[in-house]
Amino acid sequence: MNETGPNFIVFLADNMGYGDMGCYGSSAHRTPHMDRLAAESVRFTDYYSTSGVCTPSRTSLMTGCYPRRVNMHVDENGNQVLFPVSCRGLHPNEITIARLLKDRGYATACVGKWHLGDQPPFLPTRHGFDRFFGCPYSEDMVPDERRPHWPPLPLMRDEQVVEAPADRTDLTKRYTEEAVRFIRENRNRPFFLYLPHAMPGSTDRPFASEAFARRSANGPYGDAIEELDWSAGEIAAVLDELGLTENTLFVLTSDNGAVRYDPPQGSNAPLKGWGYDTSEGAQRVPCIMRWPGRIAPGAVCDELISMMDILPTFARLAGTEPPSDRIIDGQDIAPFLFGGTDARSRYDDDGFFYYHMEQLQAVRSGPWKFYLPLEEKILDLRGTVQPCPLALYNVRDDLGETREVSAEHPDVVEHLLRMAGKARKDLGDLGREGAHQRPAGRVDQASPRVVG
Repeated sequence: MNETGPNFIVFLADNMGYGDMGCYGSSAHRTPHMDRLAAESVRFTDYYSTSGVCTPSRTSLMTGCYPRRVNMHVDENGNQVLFPVSCRGLHPNEITIARLLKDRGYATACVGKWHLGDQPPFLPTRHGFDRFFGCPYSEDMVPDERRPHWPPLPLMRDEQVVEAPADRTDLTKRYTEEAVRFIRENRNRPFFLYLPHAMPGSTDRPFASEAFARRSANGPYGDAIEELDWSAGEIAAVLDELGLTENTLFVLTSDNGAVRYDPPQGSNAPLKGWGYDTSEGAQRVPCIMRWPGRIAPGAVCDELISMMDILPTFARLAGTEPPSDRIIDGQDIAPFLFGGTDARSRYDDDGFFYYHMEQLQAVRSGPWKFYLPLEEKILDLRGTVQPCPLALYNVRDDLGETREVSAEHPDVVEHLLRMAGKARKDLGDLGREGAHQRPAGRVDQASPRVVG
């Protein structure tokens, strides 16, 4: 290990489901590279995104905080994600993983889908990344008959648009090539590579390059998954070639679960539900972490962890600390990585909170997931509401939530209701501000990202 710490890679798929890789039970997709990585990694069974959609979840990964903590749970118009030419973005004063590691001497790069603000103050290069190659928002946000005012999807290098519209067919290939180039160029210094892919994506017809198109048994979705598998293999191969594998913590995960289309394409099996809400299928996602020589190969961890834990864990492994002048909601999961026998997730005591936009909808602690009784539960991106009763499930043993057990465990219900009350005071809820929220960034006037 170098004096600063290991290299870090976060390989983040977009909307890849819990059951989309072979190592998590898929028989529809060929994922030999991901499966090999999993065999050399610790595989987490209870790893959570903080949201069923991408802007809030990516916020948590970067900051170690709940999206509501930093007011990135909705945009300025109440939409669930940031749309093109939004006035809102991740506040410039937030301290991201990249900023922490850059201050420790790391080379830093974001290659892929950012989606935390497309205006200059919010771009990756303003949040601790030395370089950025990718799209500032989602690959499905292109002008159409409903939104003709949207600009063509921009592909950016650092703060300049180099292509518009971006060729979505080749995004996985180009992002992988750029990531490999960054690793080669920084082989002799510590680096942090954030590789947030755009696929399988937010459209009902994902994209894959010609080398993978029409090759899988699961249509375009399967093509996209299998090209992501190739991408993971390319990253692993260059680490092997350069002798960096044993000094690199490689994290492979997804921003949220697979989204349901008709017919269904992705899989969150054996979990219940789909992306874009607070179901297990939306927020419980695959995650493997590999560091040969430090993490036992083939290990499985069923402790409750989340993407908020990446920042404090990377910080301490790099020889520094998370910010001490603000609340960080994540925990250091090094004990789970390195086989600590007495390790216990802080969420067992503090609770893990499922928010859909402004609304707190569920709480998890230990094996228990408690769906709060709500007169008007927001169900989807369109803001559809309906009354929902309370419900309690043991989601560690009953992954498909087939047996509601609140009547058998009234003490658990009361305990989780108290946890929810604390969250409402701290983080807020529908129609209620939290006592410890921080502002999102905002510009007075937003301009489209155009070639120039």
